[in-house]
Amino acid sequence: MRNKISSPPYCKTLTAENTQPQMLILGTKTHSKADTCSVLLTEHDIMTFSECSRRVKARSVSGHPSGPYRDIGALRVLATCLQPGVNTLDLVFESSVCRFPHFDCLGTRDLLSEEDETSEDGRVFKKVILGEYRWMSYDQVYKEVRAFGSGLVALGQKPLKNIAIFCETRAEWIIAAQACFMYNFPYWFCAPGSHIFILLEVPRLQHIIIVDDKLKSGSEYPQGISVHSMVAVTRLGAHPENASRQRRPPCAADVAVIMYTSGSTGVPKGVMISHSNIIAGITGMAERIPSLGEDDTYIGYLPLAHVLELSAEMVCLAHGCRIGYSSPQTLTNQSTKIKKGSKGDISVLRPTLMAAVPEIMDRIYKNLMLKVEEMSVFQRTLFLLAYNYKMEQLAMGYSTPLCDKLVFQKVRALLGGRLRVLLSGGAPLSAVTQRFMNICFCCPVGQGYGLTETCGAGTISQLWDYSTGRVGAPLVCCEIQLKDWIEGGYRSTDRPCPRGEILVGGPNVTMGYYKNKQKNSEDFFMDEKGQRWFCTGDIGEFHGDGCLKIIDRKKDLVKLQAGEYVSLGKVEAVLKNCPLVDNICAYANSDESYVIGFVVPNQKQLLALAERKRVRGLWEELCNNPVIEEEVLRVITETALTAQLERFEIPWKIRLSVEPWTPENGLVTDAFKLKRKELKSHYQNDIERMYGAK
Repeated sequence: MRNKISSPPYCKTLTAENTQPQMLILGTKTHSKADTCSVLLTEHDIMTFSECSRRVKARSVSGHPSGPYRDIGALRVLATCLQPGVNTLDLVFESSVCRFPHFDCLGTRDLLSEEDETSEDGRVFKKVILGEYRWMSYDQVYKEVRAFGSGLVALGQKPLKNIAIFCETRAEWIIAAQACFMYNFPYWFCAPGSHIFILLEVPRLQHIIIVDDKLKSGSEYPQGISVHSMVAVTRLGAHPENASRQRRPPCAADVAVIMYTSGSTGVPKGVMISHSNIIAGITGMAERIPSLGEDDTYIGYLPLAHVLELSAEMVCLAHGCRIGYSSPQTLTNQSTKIKKGSKGDISVLRPTLMAAVPEIMDRIYKNLMLKVEEMSVFQRTLFLLAYNYKMEQLAMGYSTPLCDKLVFQKVRALLGGRLRVLLSGGAPLSAVTQRFMNICFCCPVGQGYGLTETCGAGTISQLWDYSTGRVGAPLVCCEIQLKDWIEGGYRSTDRPCPRGEILVGGPNVTMGYYKNKQKNSEDFFMDEKGQRWFCTGDIGEFHGDGCLKIIDRKKDLVKLQAGEYVSLGKVEAVLKNCPLVDNICAYANSDESYVIGFVVPNQKQLLALAERKRVRGLWEELCNNPVIEEEVLRVITETALTAQLERFEIPWKIRLSVEPWTPENGLVTDAFKLKRKELKSHYQNDIERMYGAK
């Protein structure tokens, strides 16, 4: 293997003429009660934290309450790379291959069988039985990456010419991405299933590469486009004639990725991310995960087209960890595609590291609390005693090994039994869910904050900090400043905590938006020292120990007719804790005096409610029943009042949704963030009805 760490990089900047993708890589799927909760101690019941939690973690380097704030380990200089001289992503991976050549790298489960299963209502679902994980070593992955990249060159792909990847999370995704890094092909990330858009909108497209070795009829593709399997391209690249060709490696300033934002508040924007941006971001993230190394196993199942999953996997590959692939449909024993009686991916893989979005963690919390309800009186009492006891001990800085073994071991086994770090990102995680996961899964649950525009890096809470509702101190790769937002009433001079719009600055702040000069000038700026900053639009406050709390979002703030400001995100975060609610979107019109809401009800809880109220009917009939709607609204209002929401923040009317909101129906993003614009269009008739329009 040629050591590129000390060799001078080939450097060339991206130009407007060569940004259109000439190649497309496609992939298909591999597989394809409230009373109980109220007994648990709340955060307000415990006022003391361990000494570690009280330790100062970041300071304002200017001495002003607005900041900028830096991690106490980076007060003098911000971190930019993991190792000296390793300043591009191909060198990061090559370094890992040199250190861990024979260690497991990427793993995929065998598909043993697939069958149809008919539900009680007549719907047919695909169920799978999966085998063990098959592993490729770091050296094997490197050879695949090199051969696939060489094959792309043989097909005519040139450095700094774009490639688009439309593929679900799987090993081939990372192999294709690493090949692009190695051969300096910037690439686009988008969700799978959208490739028809590319076919129609990119007339210069010449090649399509199918990840699965199953080529469909070419009739579905326009004339003039060559279709290949990934195996065939890899074989082409491994041919001695092609393998011996010289490659032109990237330099740190070259674009590595054009990653599109989720589009939760509007049209998705393409963020241009350089090699140095990503390396700075993963350097900051890795510093917050102690003892990260080759003994760790990470489970990859979130969309790799989003910055949280990409960053997490890049961190793992840089430290010799192994990555086992999964999907939300096969993750656990109870997942939708797992045949009853067989094991989900997490039970087989038994990971030590896992990333999750709050939507998934909220589901786990609610499902487990339903199981607690079904326990005998003795079992439930024992569980609650153990829960509250452990909460008290954690708050004082003590562990509870006996309690963990006797009470929580079975719960811990649901996520494989070996988890040592669980990181939540993508949206705010409720304090109730975070505390529950900390206690019942016997591992620290950290919250992180970052955006595509900052490579996902911003803050991550220290794992020994068991406080909730905060996202931690700035990472060592960046600094954070608060900007006064007078209209919203947030100022850095606020007491006891300075508040304002969050600005992130540092080497992880990206190059800007792809072909969008107006948004670039609005959202990015350079300071007098030459450092790039991004204006997030999120509102935060810094606590005395230097930790950040996200308290609002500019785009989520609506001014009602009487002048009150309502934070829709805050309302939703509170009401998601209601057992009857699986998901909720709060909506307010500035011309009206009250808030309304669209609710995806929890099926089991709603059916139980209907039984208590003696209301009968099919699921759709129950969701449209005014008696049920009124009762759900009553329970939601009680939850809101218990959480001390203001009266004007509580929805006055709601609409129950028959169908869940999924990425497939376009009402949430792949990371399960609400798409407010799409939800508004979807429920336009209900909005008019609830606001009394004719």
